Amino acid sequence: MKHTLSVLVQDEAGVLTRIAGLFARRGFNIESLAVGPAEQLGISRITMVVSGDDGIIEQITKQLYKLINVLKVQDITQIPCVERELMLIKVSASAINRAEVIELAQVFRARVVDISEETLTLEVVGDPGKMVAIVQMLNKFGIKEIARTGKVALVRESGVNTEYLKTIAATAKVS
Repeated sequence: MKHTLSVLVQDEAGVLTRIAGLFARRGFNIESLAVGPAEQLGISRITMVVSGDDGIIEQITKQLYKLINVLKVQDITQIPCVERELMLIKVSASAINRAEVIELAQVFRARVVDISEETLTLEVVGDPGKMVAIVQMLNKFGIKEIARTGKVALVRESGVNTEYLKTIAATAKVS
């Protein structure tokens, strides 16, 4: 199972290297990684997606806390969160199919950020599921390049689980 970890660290040189080294030494793969300044000066938030069962995640958490610059580790996988990712995607788009690509981009609320005679570059922001869906839809046109930021996430203070609400709405439509 994939887990999302939110890690607060002191913003000092080498912190990310030590964390990556910890994962490498234990043979764990980081599937997604996003790092940036947190709400407090001198603190950074690392959001990472890692695979493993609950026991492995518990072990990773304990190992992270042993690192000197790690302040807080939270597995936010089962906690209601706001999750976003940014993707730039360059798609083949000749004069023949350009309108269709732009129409598809509008459906996904993507923005055209660059255009040439043969390609369109789109900026897509949303949850990871949205990224997968638009890539699947754009595959038929020919994807030239993709760059993704990795997931960033914050816990919902309201406690509202939008994923749960989606399942209720889907069940209601079927009934």
